[in-house]
Amino acid sequence: VLVHGRGATARSILGFGESIAGDSVALLAPQAAANTWYPNSFLAPVERNEPGRSSGLAAVGNAVRTATDAGIDAERVLVAGFSQGACLASEFVARTPREYGGLAALSGGLIGETVAIGDYVAGDEADPLAGTPAFLGCSDVDPHIPEERVHVTDEVLSALGADVETRIYEGMGHGINEDETERVTALVSAL
Repeated sequence: VLVHGRGATARSILGFGESIAGDSVALLAPQAAANTWYPNSFLAPVERNEPGRSSGLAAVGNAVRTATDAGIDAERVLVAGFSQGACLASEFVARTPREYGGLAALSGGLIGETVAIGDYVAGDEADPLAGTPAFLGCSDVDPHIPEERVHVTDEVLSALGADVETRIYEGMGHGINEDETERVTALVSAL
């Protein structure tokens, strides 16, 4: 399941998907209305990004459900996104924790003005992500994504039981580099 960024399209993120997946991999990519999932920065108070945020999370959930309804186990579904799509992908996995095939959040993090582990971890189920592999990649100078939010996202996903690898790239800006592409390709290959 591939989630595009602000101003991009499902078709553009499918192009990335085709570069990381073989012919035997199903690619699903929801499309945001007017190419934008929610109107403001992901760092804004959650209510300022409603109803777009909730609608975007529902779209990601619908894509995951399409895969599972087609007979693909959730443990074989990778949820990946770039920028605004990475924010939705990580938020979806953290808000609906179960064992997934993986998460790849490229230049993104959990959504909201503040993020606390207690907002995501209920404590009644130990490790609901059950070792789900997660890759977080971002620049140290991304103009849209503060490095600290990537680390907080790592902490929340780890607290939920994910096996998280975070890579911060020096001076990269806002984009996807070759190392990130290789990491996501490896996640897909592992499935």
